[in-house]
Amino acid sequence: MPPELLPAAQALFGERLDRAIAYADLLATDGVVRGLIGPHEAPRIWARHLLNCAAVTELIPPRASVVDVGSGAGLPGIVLAVARPDLTVTLVEPLARRTAFLAEVVTALDLERTVTVVRARAEECVGRSPADIVTARAVAPLDRLTGWCLPLAALGGRLLALKGESAADEVAEHRDAIGRLGGATPVVRRCGVGLIDPPTTVVEIVRERAVGPARSKSSRGRVAGLHRTVTSRAGERGGAK
Repeated sequence: MPPELLPAAQALFGERLDRAIAYADLLATDGVVRGLIGPHEAPRIWARHLLNCAAVTELIPPRASVVDVGSGAGLPGIVLAVARPDLTVTLVEPLARRTAFLAEVVTALDLERTVTVVRARAEECVGRSPADIVTARAVAPLDRLTGWCLPLAALGGRLLALKGESAADEVAEHRDAIGRLGGATPVVRRCGVGLIDPPTTVVEIVRERAVGPARSKSSRGRVAGLHRTVTSRAGERGGAK
């Protein structure tokens, strides 16, 4: 970790900083070898990834349930679980090689009591227990992210979409579509102000109402065959293919 980032890391992870360091090492080694992050990202893991994600915890209430959609290598879901042991986190990821990595990380960091890995697409998880918070850190347009993620939130729950500097432009472009999907007016938040530079940009969308289901009968049929919860226990990891 660059020494200049240590104060921010200590503030965000507290006494669990050792787990954050262990996760950073896993990303920089296995994560790169297995193609989950690019090799050029390894030197920037703390500044660009871990601290950026950890700053979002200021928007999450105590003991919240969190669903992280398209978790990939665990950003932000693993980071949130490390920084906030009071959270219950579900990592949703459709690719087997990624869910295998996530399960291994959950075991290595001793997060089994609070983190579950689910191999599925977001739309295949509709109907599961609704979450207080749904997170996504992806390059998909905001209207598509809302369509995938908002149905996983409880009424009154929130989508926290980690975005870049163009967040305000995306909000302006997709505000009407978000409303049709049951979301309140999006709000752009800046997390970690005064702690990290630049702060993390998050678009916050409250789920105001439920809208009609978008899935067809054929897609509902596929859900039963595709849903698989991947646990981090070594005896069960062999089920992921």
